Amino acid sequence: MSQRRCLLISIVCRFLIFVPGLSAQTLQIIDTEGHSTTLTATQIANSPHITMKVRDHDSDARFDGVPLSALLSAAGIQLGETLHGLRMTEVLLVGAADGYSVVFALAEVDPAFAVRDIILADKRDGKPLDTKEGPFRIVAPGDKRLARWVRQVTDLKIAVLK
Repeated sequence: MSQRRCLLISIVCRFLIFVPGLSAQTLQIIDTEGHSTTLTATQIANSPHITMKVRDHDSDARFDGVPLSALLSAAGIQLGETLHGLRMTEVLLVGAADGYSVVFALAEVDPAFAVRDIILADKRDGKPLDTKEGPFRIVAPGDKRLARWVRQVTDLKIAVLK
């Protein structure tokens, strides 16, 4: 009887340890009308990646990730020729698990406007991001300060400034 009880407790503990990590393995992308697209870590991992060699605080790092423009396009958010006029007031609000959030002008992530890629990284130096950074992190090369390099990204929301 005590062996069964120990086994049951062991199974429940393992379940409780792993389930929170699973729920954080998704990314919500929300358009200006409130429509939401959910991408799983597997979908993001299977998307075409680019590699960026950058300076992260005091050390060199190599991040692999998906350009934000590709993720937004996959969620039906139109970029390129359609981004003009009133749409130039649209911004991308990046949200993190701890409530931290930052803003990018939508044009900053559009390859038709910007000369840099901003990525949603899922790997650092060839390994999945650790729990402090991941499962997803924004990498925005060219920013002098890393305040917009959001860790533990949970959602990307398009909003219109008025």
